[in-house]
Amino acid sequence: MKKVIVLGGYGNFGKRIVENLSSIENITILIAGRNIKKSSELVANLKNTSVAKLELLAIDIFADDFKERLATLSPYLVIHTGGPFQGQDYRVPKTCIECGAHYIDLADDRRFVCDISELDKQAKDKGVLIVSGASSVPGLSSAVIERYHNQFSIIDSINLAIAPGNKAERGLATVEAILSYTGHPLNVFKDGRWQDVYGWMDSKVNDFGGFIGKRHLANVDVPDLELFPSRYGVTQQVSFQAGLELPLLHKTMVGMAYLSKIGLVRNWALLSKAIVSASNIFLPFGSDKGAMEVLICGKSNNGNAKKIKWTLYAPKGNGPYIPTLSTIILARKLLSSDKQRSQQETGAKPCAGMFELSEFDTYFDALGIHYEEQLLVEEMNEKR
Repeated sequence: MKKVIVLGGYGNFGKRIVENLSSIENITILIAGRNIKKSSELVANLKNTSVAKLELLAIDIFADDFKERLATLSPYLVIHTGGPFQGQDYRVPKTCIECGAHYIDLADDRRFVCDISELDKQAKDKGVLIVSGASSVPGLSSAVIERYHNQFSIIDSINLAIAPGNKAERGLATVEAILSYTGHPLNVFKDGRWQDVYGWMDSKVNDFGGFIGKRHLANVDVPDLELFPSRYGVTQQVSFQAGLELPLLHKTMVGMAYLSKIGLVRNWALLSKAIVSASNIFLPFGSDKGAMEVLICGKSNNGNAKKIKWTLYAPKGNGPYIPTLSTIILARKLLSSDKQRSQQETGAKPCAGMFELSEFDTYFDALGIHYEEQLLVEEMNEKR
């Protein structure tokens, strides 16, 4: 039986991955982390539906014996959900390479994801696949752009946005990751050159349409900001923004960003637990509906001005499933593959351009999630 270790397997994203993969026969899933009580609770919840074998694993990725323990377990695949990834080194993927295990993570940290290719040679030498950022970004976001980029002769800008519902479940690690760069400079490709903007600033209102309507947005740091300009030959701008549904909470975050920008607060991440607890007071308000938008602007292959907007709508609190889908799709591919190791794709890479958008459709349908595609403009550059 192939062994799959899910690090942080009882967390906000890990439990959803375990739940999905538990329907696969002839695998053993080790729900790993430092909290055996939470692992046990997840096993109890899944015991009547799981066809995979579920086991508990008490392990700390920062412990001195982590490498030896992982090697003893001989996993086929390790899925790392244990964020925040900001400030983490590559001890986990390096250990997986040495153990001959495939590796997938849901990292959203720009440096962690973009620099994973440093391990490419070692991964190829060991015949394993190491993928970082198998999440909403850049996993899903790049799949959207891959669907449309061939319709453009030139892409001038790619603008991405995510707007979760206030009632959607939020994990401490995700909040800590966002707070780590709130009010700090982010290097982005804007106006045709690389320049700094500030995390959780440049606030604006965007109309997502549908049942979402208008939401506040501000700058967030994601791997896409660094990967997409060169990957898609963007000439002017790549931006990424996200926001909080309740204007009071969003504007509070913008104010916190300003305090960091002027140097009054060095790092809000140190207060993550207190901030999450305070935000939970507002859980009765707002909705459980979220959205994601990708807007591509440029010129069509006919030389016309062209804009395509793709909008994803997530009802019923299902938004937190979306970051897990890239990992689930890739994990299922690896687990179902009957290819020999020598025939499988190997190396270390960011999760960009690895999927067809249609690969997400089955999962979207099951969760009641849908997306809309709009051709906003396609006009001749010269009057006829």
